[in-house]
Amino acid sequence: MSKDMSETTEKPPIPATPRTGAKRILLVDDDAEIIESLRYALEAKGYEILIARDGNQGLAMAEREDPDLVILDMMMPKRSGFLVLEKLRRTRPIPMRVIMITANEGSRHKAYAEMLGVDDYIRKPFPMDRLVESVARLLA
Repeated sequence: MSKDMSETTEKPPIPATPRTGAKRILLVDDDAEIIESLRYALEAKGYEILIARDGNQGLAMAEREDPDLVILDMMMPKRSGFLVLEKLRRTRPIPMRVIMITANEGSRHKAYAEMLGVDDYIRKPFPMDRLVESVARLLA
């Protein structure tokens, strides 16, 4: 007996966004103003921007979309930037480039992020040029 497709309960996976040839950057931050300012600055440099609003969404998008770089906030709802970074480093054979941004002043947090293999660690507030230069260097 053949089973009618309408009877299946499995949802098809969300397809990855088709690549345009531009380098793709995933922004993972819960602050809408930061997302918009980063998106504006990076799109002006020709990068394709993907956006996630929390750590869980960011991790899922990183796995599905395979961006060239992730810009990751440290403090977010659902899953912190540390937990996202840790999982990305543990589950990927070729490490994804990651820049962590944070308002946290603690040097222990920076040391922990570096131990996990972050490519750059930038404290907020920062000049946009500082971030754009880091992105260009990591994607060169």
